[in-house]
Amino acid sequence: MSTLVKVQSKGQMTIPRRVRSAVGLVDGDFVEVKAVGNKIVITPQLVIDRSKFPTADDEYTPAQRRLIDARLAQSDEDIKHGRVFGPFNTHKEFVAALRRRDGRVKKKS
Repeated sequence: MSTLVKVQSKGQMTIPRRVRSAVGLVDGDFVEVKAVGNKIVITPQLVIDRSKFPTADDEYTPAQRRLIDARLAQSDEDIKHGRVFGPFNTHKEFVAALRRRDGRVKKKS
């Protein structure tokens, strides 16, 4: 589809309705404008408004948030005092450490 439009004094132009409809452009949409050789290419762009996405604060009740914060604080304390395991070179080392920690040490026959 091709249409002739006039560029105004400030570089503005109107994209005809049938061209906007053909590519799904509506009021408020963003487009990328770039020069390719001696042509101008206008490409519709999807811009995500992150403010419309829920945050962790929206997903948890205040009581749940306090519990999560307390557990995270405890994890920080464990790390500071060296109550951590690893790094492990193999998954078998990791599983063995978990079993020792749980008190379920299984001896090989």
